[in-house]
Amino acid sequence: MLIREETPADRAAVRLLIEAAFGGATFGCNGEAGLVERLREEQAVILSLVAEVDGEIAGHILFSRMWIEQPASSTPVVAPAVALAPVAVSPRLQRKGIGSSLIRAGLERLRQQQEDIVLVLGEPAYYTRFGFSVETARGLESPFPPDAFMGLELRAAPSREWTGLGNEKRKVRYPAAFGL
Repeated sequence: MLIREETPADRAAVRLLIEAAFGGATFGCNGEAGLVERLREEQAVILSLVAEVDGEIAGHILFSRMWIEQPASSTPVVAPAVALAPVAVSPRLQRKGIGSSLIRAGLERLRQQQEDIVLVLGEPAYYTRFGFSVETARGLESPFPPDAFMGLELRAAPSREWTGLGNEKRKVRYPAAFGL
């Protein structure tokens, strides 16, 4: 398996892969494949990786820019964060470690890029193996169920700009492409 950055020539194959992996539209207009296209158009993509198996694109992961609002006197300030969504693997190659390899490779590249935090909505039993936790995201206000909204701090001494103070929660802002 080869993990590499997505190129424009990969986009049609990536769309077909995402549609096959998610079985149709499950995230708004045109599903996850449409979300990926809208994030590209919005120029919110930070990192897009593909996994090749025998010369065929077998997996894809996308990380996009998002923000965490920071209350500051009368004007809110925002801190950058990263959203992981979506990760897709060809249905015939699932449960072979491709998705896990994409997540690990993506998180390592984000560490190298000096990102602080990655947020994901997903199954805790799956994402906790990569270090994600609901506790890390507990100080954040999101539109998602708190038991499936998780965060991962990427640096040993992060800035902690996203944590709430006392009962105060910081609001997360996703790119417009998410439709939230």
